[in-house]
Amino acid sequence: MKTNKLLCAFLFLFLYCFNANSQDNDLLKLVDTAKPQKEYVKNAFKSSRVINGHSMEFIGKGVMDVRILHRFGLINSGIENLFGLDQANMRFGFDYGLGRSLTIGAGRSNVGKEWDAFVKFRPIWQSTGPRSVPFSVVLVSGITLSTMPWTDPDRKNYFSSRVAYYHTVIVGRKFSEAFSLQLSPTFVHRNLVALEADENDAVAIGVGGRLKLTKRIAFVADYHHIVLRVGSGAFQHPLSVGFDIETGGHVFQLHFSNSTGMNEKAFITSTTDKWSKGDIRFGFNLSRVFTLKKPKRDLIKSE
Repeated sequence: MKTNKLLCAFLFLFLYCFNANSQDNDLLKLVDTAKPQKEYVKNAFKSSRVINGHSMEFIGKGVMDVRILHRFGLINSGIENLFGLDQANMRFGFDYGLGRSLTIGAGRSNVGKEWDAFVKFRPIWQSTGPRSVPFSVVLVSGITLSTMPWTDPDRKNYFSSRVAYYHTVIVGRKFSEAFSLQLSPTFVHRNLVALEADENDAVAIGVGGRLKLTKRIAFVADYHHIVLRVGSGAFQHPLSVGFDIETGGHVFQLHFSNSTGMNEKAFITSTTDKWSKGDIRFGFNLSRVFTLKKPKRDLIKSE
């Protein structure tokens, strides 16, 4: 009997110690999981472009973004042109996410009959938690190719004369769920210009912002101030304002702009209309994303 009592006491003590140790381990796990985790900030903008220029947002790995951009004629052209709706300029493009911070894209515009392509990379990503970074840095490099007929086909024309390049550095921050802001210095080089007085190079400082109004609607603005002039003075600073509207897998954007072109070379070097004179064009951008390759694991958390 005494032996049985000792065995029972020993078994009770063993189970008690085991249970206590398990509880301690569970508590340690809770402490470990309670440690702050680094989280990357997403959805600074709902699209990879603000309106004209690139935004600091990316579309994601394995995602195809089909983009259709429309820009109508001048609103002040009057009722005979249905306030510009009788005229339309267009760019269609395809962007693809090679990685969470790497995107390539290409498109075609009827303005200047231009093809364009770009690569977009994010070396610094805004984050919270340990070793957080308060802003994002994005690099974009692109090329355009004009397919317009030569103005003087009898002279010796070079293929390189059709080509232009641009490089953009985007520095931006999502300040809150409602507000994001970015700066985007942009350099444009054209191999051939229309007039001898025109500059081959142009530099602009872009400012883009987004203000969320409701769960699915946000106000967006996109402005580029040209600090290195591109010509004799006829060119204007492109300004666009509008609204992003989320509809499921689509981002539908309505906007007003004084620019006709829809790539960096076009709207920075070829904008001639003035807001102050009512030279405004109504337009819309449509973005539809398709997941072509589902990522194995998504560790990114949104703020």
